[in-house]
Amino acid sequence: MFAVLKTGGKQYKVASGDVLRVEKLAAQAGDKIQFNDVLMVGSTVGSPFVEGAGVQAEVIDQIKGEKTINFVKRRRKHSSARKKGHRQQLTLVRISEILEKGADKSGVMAAVSGAGVVAAAAAKPAAKKAAPKKAEPKAEAPKAEKPKAAPKKAAPKKAEGGDDLKQLSGVGPALEKKLHDAGVTTFAQIAAWTEDDVAAMDEKLSFKGRIEREGWIAQAVELAKG
Repeated sequence: MFAVLKTGGKQYKVASGDVLRVEKLAAQAGDKIQFNDVLMVGSTVGSPFVEGAGVQAEVIDQIKGEKTINFVKRRRKHSSARKKGHRQQLTLVRISEILEKGADKSGVMAAVSGAGVVAAAAAKPAAKKAAPKKAEPKAEAPKAEKPKAAPKKAAPKKAEGGDDLKQLSGVGPALEKKLHDAGVTTFAQIAAWTEDDVAAMDEKLSFKGRIEREGWIAQAVELAKG
């Protein structure tokens, strides 16, 4: 009896005692395995597989196929060449028995492509990882209070009964304000200035000799008379 099985994306027509090189299986030398993807057994054709059929085999060894060389060269301005070798990993098996029915109850380990060894019993599902705890929101730092603006200095009020000092030669609003800030509000005060008073006021208010040059004292004496 013969059968047609499928493994590693390829189909093989086998009979009992045949030795095959198939794509690497997850098994070790000496293991007994069973191919369950059977397309045909004798005259029975599956759709696509024959239900309950199987092909049992014994793993002889894990081997490698012949080395193949892949060489690529690109002829361009900046030419390049690449050479790469490859040896396909294979499993050498010997067909021991072909089952038309009851393969699903045989208890033999199923042939699975890939590396490593697959146990007959189903692997236990991996334990679920605990969800990471959400980080507690950090307490917001108290916002720094904005510094209060310094209170504006009140403008000096003119003394009651003060004279209009802008009548003096060369005195405008700016100079009048300086004189008010210095406590001078009347013509009588200016008329009573001594030389020491003139020197002190000249230095204090940076008049640079303006008092004498403009003749403020003489003007103040006349203006004080009314």
